Amino acid sequence: MGRVSRIETVETGAGHARVTWYPGKRARLVVALSHGAGGGIEARDLQGIARALPADGVTVALVEQPWRVAGKKVAPAPKTLDVGWRGIWPALAAPGLPVVAGGRSAGARVACRTAGELGAVGVLALSFPLHPPGRPEKSRADELLGAGVPTLVVQGGNDPFGKPEEFPEGEYRLVEVPYGDHGFAVPKRAGMAEDEVVRIITDAVRTWVRGLREC
Repeated sequence: MGRVSRIETVETGAGHARVTWYPGKRARLVVALSHGAGGGIEARDLQGIARALPADGVTVALVEQPWRVAGKKVAPAPKTLDVGWRGIWPALAAPGLPVVAGGRSAGARVACRTAGELGAVGVLALSFPLHPPGRPEKSRADELLGAGVPTLVVQGGNDPFGKPEEFPEGEYRLVEVPYGDHGFAVPKRAGMAEDEVVRIITDAVRTWVRGLREC
Protein backbone atom coordinates (compact mmCIF):
# COMPACT_ATOMS: atom_id res chain seq x y z
CA MET A 1 0.00 0.00 0.00
CA GLY A 2 1.35 3.39 -0.98
CA ARG A 3 2.30 5.74 1.83
CA VAL A 4 3.11 9.43 1.74
CA SER A 5 6.83 10.07 1.97
CA ARG A 6 6.80 13.85 1.69
CA ILE A 7 4.75 16.84 0.67
CA GLU A 8 6.56 19.33 -1.54
CA THR A 9 5.65 22.95 -2.28
CA VAL A 10 6.58 24.08 -5.78
CA GLU A 11 6.73 27.63 -7.09
CA THR A 12 5.07 28.09 -10.50
CA GLY A 13 4.11 30.99 -12.72
CA ALA A 14 0.54 30.62 -11.43
CA GLY A 15 1.42 30.49 -7.72
CA HIS A 16 2.48 27.80 -5.27
CA ALA A 17 1.52 24.22 -6.11
CA ARG A 18 1.79 21.18 -3.87
CA VAL A 19 2.97 17.64 -4.65
CA THR A 20 2.24 14.68 -2.38
CA TRP A 21 4.64 11.83 -3.08
CA TYR A 22 3.87 8.12 -2.74
CA PRO A 23 7.19 6.37 -3.47
CA GLY A 24 7.29 3.14 -5.41
CA LYS A 25 9.39 0.17 -4.40
CA ARG A 26 12.53 0.34 -6.60
CA ALA A 27 10.59 2.79 -8.76
CA ARG A 28 11.19 2.95 -12.50
CA LEU A 29 8.36 5.33 -13.36
CA VAL A 30 6.46 8.31 -11.97
CA VAL A 31 2.71 8.71 -12.49
CA ALA A 32 1.74 12.33 -11.81
CA LEU A 33 -1.96 13.06 -11.35
CA SER A 34 -3.81 16.30 -10.78
CA HIS A 35 -7.37 16.88 -9.62
CA GLY A 36 -10.37 18.29 -11.44
CA ALA A 37 -12.07 21.67 -11.23
CA GLY A 38 -14.55 20.53 -8.60
CA GLY A 39 -12.39 18.69 -6.08
CA GLY A 40 -8.95 17.84 -4.81
CA ILE A 41 -6.57 14.93 -4.52
CA GLU A 42 -8.92 13.21 -2.08
CA ALA A 43 -10.93 11.89 -5.06
CA ARG A 44 -11.51 8.14 -4.83
CA ASP A 45 -9.75 7.32 -8.09
CA LEU A 46 -6.65 9.37 -7.31
CA GLN A 47 -6.34 7.92 -3.82
CA GLY A 48 -6.91 4.40 -5.09
CA ILE A 49 -4.14 4.72 -7.64
CA ALA A 50 -1.78 6.26 -5.07
CA ARG A 51 -2.34 3.25 -2.81
CA ALA A 52 -2.05 0.60 -5.53
CA LEU A 53 0.79 1.54 -7.87
CA PRO A 54 3.78 1.84 -5.50
CA ALA A 55 3.75 -1.95 -5.00
CA ASP A 56 4.40 -2.25 -8.75
CA GLY A 57 7.51 -0.08 -8.64
CA VAL A 58 5.69 3.11 -9.63
CA THR A 59 5.99 6.36 -7.69
CA VAL A 60 2.75 8.34 -7.64
CA ALA A 61 2.74 12.12 -7.33
CA LEU A 62 -0.62 13.73 -6.53
CA VAL A 63 -0.54 17.35 -7.63
CA GLU A 64 -2.60 20.21 -6.23
CA GLN A 65 -2.78 23.10 -8.64
CA PRO A 66 -1.99 26.62 -7.33
CA TRP A 67 -5.61 27.75 -7.30
CA ARG A 68 -6.50 24.84 -5.04
CA VAL A 69 -3.54 25.46 -2.72
CA ALA A 70 -4.60 29.11 -2.47
CA GLY A 71 -8.03 28.03 -1.24
CA LYS A 72 -9.96 29.30 -4.25
CA LYS A 73 -13.20 27.52 -5.13
CA VAL A 74 -13.25 28.16 -8.86
CA ALA A 75 -10.57 26.90 -11.24
CA PRO A 76 -8.92 29.45 -13.54
CA ALA A 77 -8.88 29.35 -17.33
CA PRO A 78 -7.23 26.38 -19.09
CA LYS A 79 -4.25 28.54 -20.07
CA THR A 80 -3.53 29.28 -16.40
CA LEU A 81 -3.91 25.62 -15.47
CA ASP A 82 -1.32 24.77 -18.12
CA VAL A 83 1.07 27.39 -16.71
CA GLY A 84 0.79 25.80 -13.29
CA TRP A 85 1.37 22.29 -14.65
CA ARG A 86 4.41 23.37 -16.65
CA GLY A 87 5.86 24.94 -13.51
CA ILE A 88 5.33 21.73 -11.54
CA TRP A 89 6.90 19.50 -14.18
CA PRO A 90 10.60 19.97 -13.19
CA ALA A 91 9.77 18.69 -9.69
CA LEU A 92 7.95 15.68 -11.16
CA ALA A 93 10.92 14.88 -13.40
CA ALA A 94 13.50 15.49 -10.65
CA PRO A 95 13.74 11.81 -9.60
CA GLY A 96 15.19 11.17 -13.07
CA LEU A 97 12.48 8.69 -14.06
CA PRO A 98 10.07 8.66 -17.02
CA VAL A 99 6.87 10.52 -16.13
CA VAL A 100 3.27 9.68 -17.06
CA ALA A 101 1.17 12.85 -17.00
CA GLY A 102 -2.42 12.55 -15.92
CA GLY A 103 -5.32 13.63 -13.84
CA ARG A 104 -9.07 13.58 -13.52
CA SER A 105 -11.43 15.77 -15.54
CA ALA A 106 -9.79 19.19 -15.99
CA GLY A 107 -6.51 17.65 -14.85
CA ALA A 108 -6.76 15.11 -17.68
CA ARG A 109 -7.23 17.92 -20.19
CA VAL A 110 -4.11 19.68 -18.92
CA ALA A 111 -2.10 16.47 -19.23
CA CYS A 112 -3.27 15.92 -22.81
CA ARG A 113 -2.54 19.50 -23.88
CA THR A 114 1.01 19.53 -22.52
CA ALA A 115 2.22 15.92 -22.80
CA GLY A 116 4.23 16.35 -25.98
CA GLU A 117 6.03 19.54 -25.06
CA LEU A 118 6.93 18.32 -21.56
CA GLY A 119 8.16 14.90 -22.64
CA ALA A 120 5.60 12.72 -20.87
CA VAL A 121 5.84 9.04 -21.78
CA GLY A 122 2.08 8.59 -21.50
CA VAL A 123 -1.19 10.19 -20.41
CA LEU A 124 -3.66 8.80 -17.89
CA ALA A 125 -7.03 10.51 -18.38
CA LEU A 126 -9.57 9.83 -15.65
CA SER A 127 -13.12 11.00 -16.41
CA PHE A 128 -12.01 12.97 -19.44
CA PRO A 129 -14.60 15.76 -19.96
CA LEU A 130 -15.26 15.17 -23.64
CA HIS A 131 -17.88 17.94 -23.64
CA PRO A 132 -19.92 20.01 -21.17
CA PRO A 133 -23.03 18.16 -19.95
CA GLY A 134 -25.76 18.30 -22.58
CA ARG A 135 -23.47 20.03 -25.10
CA PRO A 136 -21.93 17.31 -27.28
CA GLU A 137 -21.29 19.87 -30.01
CA LYS A 138 -18.67 21.48 -27.72
CA SER A 139 -16.30 18.56 -28.15
CA ARG A 140 -12.80 18.53 -26.64
CA ALA A 141 -11.80 15.44 -28.57
CA ASP A 142 -8.97 17.34 -30.25
CA GLU A 143 -7.17 17.63 -26.91
CA LEU A 144 -7.39 13.90 -26.29
CA LEU A 145 -6.46 12.92 -29.83
CA GLY A 146 -3.61 15.43 -29.86
CA ALA A 147 -1.80 14.07 -26.80
CA GLY A 148 0.72 12.33 -29.06
CA VAL A 149 1.73 9.67 -26.50
CA PRO A 150 0.21 6.38 -25.30
CA THR A 151 -3.02 7.28 -23.52
CA LEU A 152 -5.42 5.46 -21.22
CA VAL A 153 -8.92 6.87 -20.66
CA VAL A 154 -10.94 5.53 -17.74
CA GLN A 155 -14.54 6.69 -18.12
CA GLY A 156 -17.77 6.17 -16.23
CA GLY A 157 -20.54 4.50 -18.24
CA ASN A 158 -22.97 7.28 -17.30
CA ASP A 159 -20.62 10.24 -17.26
CA PRO A 160 -22.61 13.32 -18.37
CA PHE A 161 -19.36 14.87 -19.62
CA GLY A 162 -19.03 12.07 -22.16
CA LYS A 163 -20.16 8.45 -22.15
CA PRO A 164 -17.73 5.85 -23.52
CA GLU A 165 -19.76 5.36 -26.71
CA GLU A 166 -19.43 9.07 -27.50
CA PHE A 167 -15.65 8.95 -27.74
CA PRO A 168 -14.17 9.04 -31.24
CA GLU A 169 -11.85 6.40 -32.61
CA GLY A 170 -8.21 7.14 -31.97
CA GLU A 171 -4.85 5.92 -30.77
CA TYR A 172 -5.77 5.46 -27.13
CA ARG A 173 -7.24 2.80 -24.87
CA LEU A 174 -10.59 3.32 -23.14
CA VAL A 175 -11.78 1.37 -20.11
CA GLU A 176 -15.37 1.77 -18.91
CA VAL A 177 -16.47 1.81 -15.28
CA PRO A 178 -20.02 0.40 -15.53
CA TYR A 179 -22.75 2.80 -14.38
CA GLY A 180 -20.16 5.32 -13.13
CA ASP A 181 -20.81 9.05 -13.19
CA HIS A 182 -18.15 11.78 -13.52
CA GLY A 183 -16.83 10.99 -10.03
CA PHE A 184 -17.13 7.21 -10.59
CA ALA A 185 -20.04 6.97 -8.18
CA VAL A 186 -22.47 4.20 -9.12
CA PRO A 187 -26.18 3.84 -8.24
CA LYS A 188 -27.28 1.26 -5.68
CA ARG A 189 -29.04 -0.74 -8.41
CA ALA A 190 -25.61 -1.47 -9.90
CA GLY A 191 -24.86 -3.74 -6.96
CA MET A 192 -21.25 -2.55 -6.78
CA ALA A 193 -19.48 -1.41 -3.64
CA GLU A 194 -17.10 1.55 -3.78
CA ASP A 195 -14.06 -0.68 -3.32
CA GLU A 196 -15.13 -2.73 -6.37
CA VAL A 197 -15.32 0.44 -8.44
CA VAL A 198 -11.88 1.55 -7.29
CA ARG A 199 -10.53 -1.92 -8.09
CA ILE A 200 -11.77 -1.69 -11.68
CA ILE A 201 -9.94 1.61 -12.03
CA THR A 202 -6.70 0.53 -10.40
CA ASP A 203 -6.58 -2.81 -12.21
CA ALA A 204 -6.94 -1.03 -15.56
CA VAL A 205 -4.24 1.49 -14.67
CA ARG A 206 -1.83 -1.13 -13.36
CA THR A 207 -2.19 -3.26 -16.50
CA TRP A 208 -1.67 -0.27 -18.78
CA VAL A 209 1.35 1.00 -16.83
CA ARG A 210 2.98 -2.42 -16.95
CA GLY A 211 2.60 -2.33 -20.72
CA LEU A 212 4.32 1.04 -20.85
CA ARG A 213 7.24 -0.20 -18.78
CA GLU A 214 7.71 -3.25 -21.01
CA CYS A 215 7.90 -1.22 -24.22
